[in-house]
Amino acid sequence: MSELCFTPARALVRMIRARKVSATEVMKAFIAQIERVNPKVNAIVTFLPEQALKAAKAVDRKRSNAPLAGLPIAYKDLVATKGIRTTFGSPIYADHLPGEDHAIVERLSAAGAITIGKTNTPEFGAGSQTFNAVFGATRNPYDLSKTCGGSSGGAAVAVACGMLPFADGSDLARACATRGISATWWASGRRRAAYRRGPPPTAGRRSPRSGRSAAPWTTPRFSSRRWRPDARAPCRSPSRARSSTGR
Repeated sequence: MSELCFTPARALVRMIRARKVSATEVMKAFIAQIERVNPKVNAIVTFLPEQALKAAKAVDRKRSNAPLAGLPIAYKDLVATKGIRTTFGSPIYADHLPGEDHAIVERLSAAGAITIGKTNTPEFGAGSQTFNAVFGATRNPYDLSKTCGGSSGGAAVAVACGMLPFADGSDLARACATRGISATWWASGRRRAAYRRGPPPTAGRRSPRSGRSAAPWTTPRFSSRRWRPDARAPCRSPSRARSSTGR
């Protein structure tokens, strides 16, 4: 298992920029970790290794200095990804291929993040546990017999197991209950640890080192790539909301 998989996202970006490691090497490390660990926990439900590796090689050729250049990300399966299966965890949308990207996908892609897949969610994100009729349940990496919580359980488990350096999530009730994992707080701007007990045994690393920092969720660099008004979501901007309702 590569130590790259447990290197903080910001450090990975610095290493790629300084040419201490290539985006291709980083991507291969995460692909290998997903292939080894994901069958045990079922966190990443759509996996695109060839597409992601091709994109990483392009980053190396262009020597991109984009803020997130070369970092893999798997979006929660509620987030539309153009041409990539997006099920919302529902059999109704089991074969759904969106025609356009969600705004967050557009923005993080423009910042250099590379889509490697999708993470599991309860149906339509409505639940505090992560399971659905399309992909089944995501397991708690600290104890496979237990739930991982939800609704962003797939994202939380993927980060905890070193399968992703960071992940998106949504939070209706602050209900991602995986012990030691708090990925669903990413959108609130609160500073939390991605996991606090250290990497789970499932990830193949039993080091007692302290948990990874979730700083990528709260740094200006990351937040500025996500949060801006968008005409497709007028209620995100008070002025747009007023104009859309005529008030």
